[in-house]
Amino acid sequence: MIDSTLEYWDGQAAEFDREADHGLLDPGVRRAWAELILPLIPMPGSEAADLGCGTGSLSILLAEAGHSVRGLDLSARMVDAARAKAAEAVGARLSAAVEFMQGDASEPPYPPASYDVVLARHVLWALPDPDAALGRWARLLRRPGTMVLVEGLWGTGAGMPSAECRELVLRHRHHAEVVPLTDPALWGKEISDERYLILSRR
Repeated sequence: MIDSTLEYWDGQAAEFDREADHGLLDPGVRRAWAELILPLIPMPGSEAADLGCGTGSLSILLAEAGHSVRGLDLSARMVDAARAKAAEAVGARLSAAVEFMQGDASEPPYPPASYDVVLARHVLWALPDPDAALGRWARLLRRPGTMVLVEGLWGTGAGMPSAECRELVLRHRHHAEVVPLTDPALWGKEISDERYLILSRR
């Protein structure tokens, strides 16, 4: 399972950032994600784990805002792309603020209570056991910690409905707020499917 998933995402890496919400190359899309995500981070200089970080767009966004970020992705090619993007975006000035490594987002290789924030975008739905993964993610947080999950039930039929995702989070956390993500500025286009953020602050 891991091998086939790794092969798939390695194959996606070269074209991944062409999706407006992946690469955040459009200034308007980038600004929309910054305005969405950054106010949710609980304090200046937070330590954040970006699980399933892809090419690192959100990791870099957080690092540029002064947070310390560790991005983790199963795909070595995604990690290579993230490192190259970070070197270009933040340069030596912020190079210590963002770090990328290859690894399984469902079993992050980090000790318990080591992060203020766990962030995952379009990851949970694709995992073989999302409930077990959420348990591991919750244990990474220092109390109370903030968990930010961006998920959806896309027009392709892939994904997870918000009610199901919220229920899974509440098995491991005391709070889970659903925030619909209907603004076309986030996606670079109008959408008709369900896209949302789950915010868990305790």
